[in-house]
Amino acid sequence: MKKGKKHIVVVGDRVLIQIEDGEERSKVGLYLPATAVDSQAVQGGTIVATGPGMALPAVEEHLDEPWRITGSRETKHVPMQARVGDYALFFRKASVEITFENERYLVVPQAAILTLSRDKE
Repeated sequence: MKKGKKHIVVVGDRVLIQIEDGEERSKVGLYLPATAVDSQAVQGGTIVATGPGMALPAVEEHLDEPWRITGSRETKHVPMQARVGDYALFFRKASVEITFENERYLVVPQAAILTLSRDKE
């Protein structure tokens, strides 16, 4: 995500979420129970950036002879389910709050996301 002259890169299987203040009804029309809103166990927001996904371990032809591996290997990743623009409901306790260019965001692992809502393509 680029903002001004700075650029923020999300790594691994994490997403960057623009915070939505706790309300009974989210911007996309999902109703949250009062217990979830009051305790802030569940929070919602819009995904503004995603990481590439979880890196897959290298599987080479010469597993028994690692010294024979030559050349560079391109890292492969498990694709992310979350996309930029999706609305996510996630466990608040799993998130880390950051401030970037005077705006608050949450960094959330994909495993902490409960649901995604996206417009039809």
